[in-house]
Amino acid sequence: MRPLTANTLNPTFHKVEYAVRGELAIKAEVLREKLKEPNHGLPFDKVISSNIGNPQQKGLDQPPITFTRQVAALMEWPALADLAPNVFPKDVVQRAKELSEEIGSIGAYSHSQGVPFIRRNVAKFIENRDGYPSNPNHIFLTAGASAGVSLLINALITSPKDGILIPIPQYPLYTASLAQHQGLPIPYYLDESQGWSTSVSSIEAALEKAHKESITPKALVIINPGNPTGALLDEATQEKLVQLCEKYSLVILADEVYQDNLHHRKTQPFTSFKKVVSHLQSPVPLVSFHSISKGVSGECGRRGGYFECTNFTEDVIALLYKMVSVGLCPPLAGQIGVDSMVRPPKPGEESYDLWKKETDTIHAALASRTHIMAERLNSLPGVSCVDSPGALYLFPRISISKKAQEAALAAGKQPDALYALGLLDETGICVVPGSGFGQKEGEWHYRLTCLCPGVDEYVGKLEAFHRKWVDQYGVE
Repeated sequence: MRPLTANTLNPTFHKVEYAVRGELAIKAEVLREKLKEPNHGLPFDKVISSNIGNPQQKGLDQPPITFTRQVAALMEWPALADLAPNVFPKDVVQRAKELSEEIGSIGAYSHSQGVPFIRRNVAKFIENRDGYPSNPNHIFLTAGASAGVSLLINALITSPKDGILIPIPQYPLYTASLAQHQGLPIPYYLDESQGWSTSVSSIEAALEKAHKESITPKALVIINPGNPTGALLDEATQEKLVQLCEKYSLVILADEVYQDNLHHRKTQPFTSFKKVVSHLQSPVPLVSFHSISKGVSGECGRRGGYFECTNFTEDVIALLYKMVSVGLCPPLAGQIGVDSMVRPPKPGEESYDLWKKETDTIHAALASRTHIMAERLNSLPGVSCVDSPGALYLFPRISISKKAQEAALAAGKQPDALYALGLLDETGICVVPGSGFGQKEGEWHYRLTCLCPGVDEYVGKLEAFHRKWVDQYGVE
């Protein structure tokens, strides 16, 4: 019998890279286990996983929204409403009863596209947000936004010379999915000097280069608010991007999972691509993604999300339905989480005051931490950091001296990876090097979340490590 080896598996597996759970994250878990030893000898007492937007993970400890968890509890065990009659607010009991009548037991499969009742509620959420109608039959509930992204990339790539435009820096889900489905990334560069802005000219330059290389562009990925940058698009730029996609016959893949993570809501609001496409009466095919993992819910482990298709023909919708049917249905716990996200308590309902207090507290904490971290990082020698208006991250740029670059080369590492590994070894803080997201040649960054409590201590460790690094290697 021939042995099963890595070389006998699908060759695309070898091409997939996913930096946020890569070398740094793996080493962080090793160090976390080592800390359990009585005499571990490490210069820190905890590992801080700042490498991924996972608000409720141990150590970050963002509290879950009570309303979401109470509804989930009654859906898991409906008898609780009778066994603990004075525990649950009346609107929670009513919500769970309403969902139970539509779903039945959450131990059963649902419609492959997601519970029709919940899809109708998502459509109402979209209509209220944008002022334009939404078709629940063109909404697919998913196991987080990532599942939808992978499905659409798989659907769009029809030959090895097909490509998809992705922003640089980008969330590595996109390059990983393209590698898995044998498509090509077509990078376009965001402008750090202008707050990581997106320009039509940068995308057109990428398109021109792709055409010269005989690559067929199929879609444009927009992450708004940005990951890892936190940048937020203005409506005028969005209109230009829609018009560009009309010109070049591109599908828009709008990753909008951070739409509720806004630090300056009054002065820098979020505008969906659905609203822009509808306002322009554009025929551009659009897929919009959302998730319960971000926002203030932070319910990453429940795996809930959705995507909405705009300007898609019914035969395309039918094919997508057939493909999601292969997986039977998205998790019911995630679908219920989506319902709680798009239908939070209303003023006057029993749960509203607590929901408002919890969500306001989380928004305020994220905005404060983001500003403090950016301000203090910008005060360090050789560091510049855009104070992002949205999402959960900062993406500071670090100068790497020639001496440090040589040390990285000797270690077989990218310079920013060497920096990140040193930070982890000395402080227990796990970040992701910018090379995992893509960056301009000769530039180095790292991404870290703004989710960590105790921001003074946390940033103090970043500052102390950086000054020690500069003492050792100097600045560029």
